[in-house]
Amino acid sequence: MASSPMSNPDKDLSDAKVWDSLKRAIADSSGFKRWRIDRSEDQRLQSVSLDFLVHLYLRETLETLAY
Repeated sequence: MASSPMSNPDKDLSDAKVWDSLKRAIADSSGFKRWRIDRSEDQRLQSVSLDFLVHLYLRETLETLAY
């Protein structure tokens, strides 16, 4: 049976809840807190969302691990 290309609202809601929980756990981690302190003088990061900051943190962390 082929799956529909349409998004499943229940799955989307579940994914959003998982991301929100994961995002909060990352934001509470010591690594993220240290990362924020290290970038506290960057004015561009002062008014962005937590979602954006976590994405940026994860990207930078993964790039560092890739080396």
